[in-house]
Amino acid sequence: MGVIVLGLMLLSLTIWLGLLCFRGQFWRVDQQLEVETLYTTSLQSLPVVCAVVPARNEADLISTSLRSLLLQDYPGSFNVFLVDDRSTDRTANFAEGVAHAVGKPQQLHIISGVSLPPGWSGKLWAVEQGINSASKFAPDYFLLTDADIEHDPDNLRRLVAKAVQEDLDLVSVMVRLRCESFWEKLLIPAFVFFFQKLYPFRWVNNPNNPTAAAAGGSILIAREALERIGGIQVIRQALIDDCALACAVKSSRRVGDWESVRYSNSSSPSSPSSSPTGRIWLGLSTLTRSLRPYDSLATIWDMVARSAYTQLNYSPLLLLGTLVGMPLIYLVPPVCVILGLVWSNWAIALTGLLGWLLMTFAYYPTIRFYKCSPWLAFSLPAIAFLYTLMTLDSALRHWQGRGGAWKGRVYPVNLK
Repeated sequence: MGVIVLGLMLLSLTIWLGLLCFRGQFWRVDQQLEVETLYTTSLQSLPVVCAVVPARNEADLISTSLRSLLLQDYPGSFNVFLVDDRSTDRTANFAEGVAHAVGKPQQLHIISGVSLPPGWSGKLWAVEQGINSASKFAPDYFLLTDADIEHDPDNLRRLVAKAVQEDLDLVSVMVRLRCESFWEKLLIPAFVFFFQKLYPFRWVNNPNNPTAAAAGGSILIAREALERIGGIQVIRQALIDDCALACAVKSSRRVGDWESVRYSNSSSPSSPSSSPTGRIWLGLSTLTRSLRPYDSLATIWDMVARSAYTQLNYSPLLLLGTLVGMPLIYLVPPVCVILGLVWSNWAIALTGLLGWLLMTFAYYPTIRFYKCSPWLAFSLPAIAFLYTLMTLDSALRHWQGRGGAWKGRVYPVNLK
């Protein structure tokens, strides 16, 4: 029995060493928009930007969110298009009141959303309507954001500067999620950690790596890039719409770049170093934050279970791999420490401790980023166990026809 346990522990340890050495340094939190302090004052011309905000029953948060958008310190042309997605709580009235309160009613355009057509997710249909209305301003960029985001006053300036100065098609930041209650401190940093493990930001930001991801709370996308991929309608069925959009942009061909590469580098026009694919960037934000409270286990559980099985492409095989892999990676080390001490087998105990310390080392930067107690870094095995249960529940909900429920809507199986 001891040999089997030691073998499992060595396998877990090998996996952790592989993750730390070859998984794009996913544990680091150095990809931050505010760290690269760029401002549009250095730009020769200021792009025209239109923000699109889908809002469905957001009366509690829209005042703070919309105020932060209307008070952006951006000297260029900037308009906000709020799509009231058939709200029943007077979201549009609150929004209109905020615009008048800050003296910018002409900058806010409220669109009454029409009925959801077949084959669309509710959010993306609202975004589509907002983009269609905003197009009359011929914007250079669209800022796609949620109604529960409080933007730092300089957020738009930084996003635009990053996009223009580095010739990026899409710039996105994972806003700082709320981390105040006990359950938020326990589980929210891990949500960011697991997301970065799935989509290492360094890989996402490398044009020669196919990994693509974005964070839906704050996405700046060039109009030309959006037109190039065929508009929002190409991802109209996506429930994880931010990553789907990033994938579509990064895999799209930049025609101008392709022509320049073909004529300037005829020896190898399609080499990875000169691949004319879309350019994207994803990072963290220390200042722009989410207002959405997740102050109980149930609210966080529902948030994860809503899309976890979608993330696995509704694959029973991937689900099985997750249910086996998560315990192997996260639970085996602490279990081996306990068993090693009980059995007085120091090889098992010390190997388990080494694995536990490696995962703690990987998780600590995220814990520090969210200003939580350092001791929480040691709780990753228990947190991973909860996330595994949430993933299993996500699959069960899907099989029961309750998957993807959000804002009173349950989306059909064919929406992914």
